[in-house]
Amino acid sequence: MERFGVKSAPSRNRSKTALYVTPQDRVTEFGSELHEDGGKLFCTSCNVVLNHVRKSAINDHLKSKTHTKRKAEFEEQNMRKKQRTLTASLQCNSTAQTEKSSVIQDFVKMCLEANIPLEKADHPSVRAFLSRYVKNGSSIPKSEQLRKAYLPDGYDNENQLINTEDR
Repeated sequence: MERFGVKSAPSRNRSKTALYVTPQDRVTEFGSELHEDGGKLFCTSCNVVLNHVRKSAINDHLKSKTHTKRKAEFEEQNMRKKQRTLTASLQCNSTAQTEKSSVIQDFVKMCLEANIPLEKADHPSVRAFLSRYVKNGSSIPKSEQLRKAYLPDGYDNENQLINTEDR
């Protein structure tokens, strides 16, 4: 057949998946119906993961009865939280985590400035006082962890303050 210039017919087994389409591309294509988080494509109103590679799977989901029902419920609620991946949730710093860290750093700074040994934080009466009267006071760790995790930060900050005062 090659001698006569006849080419064979193209293969019919070719996959029809879009190999280079990202979830973000599908979000821009479909608008507010979908959202992307952590490399996964989610339906905003249903909070289910969709296959971003096949456009037909997305279209089928958007035309389904369950999607239209959930979309109506979603519009009634008006504000429903978007589903996130676990890694994105763990990376997020909440205000409570930030506040907890600042309480611990302030406690270490107070102990350093007042020449109070960090071992005093392990005493049961100090623990009881902190948990009862200080907001997030029960989250202050034992002295060993204070020394390992928070003392270097306070020590570096104090050295910087001393160096700036000397100049």
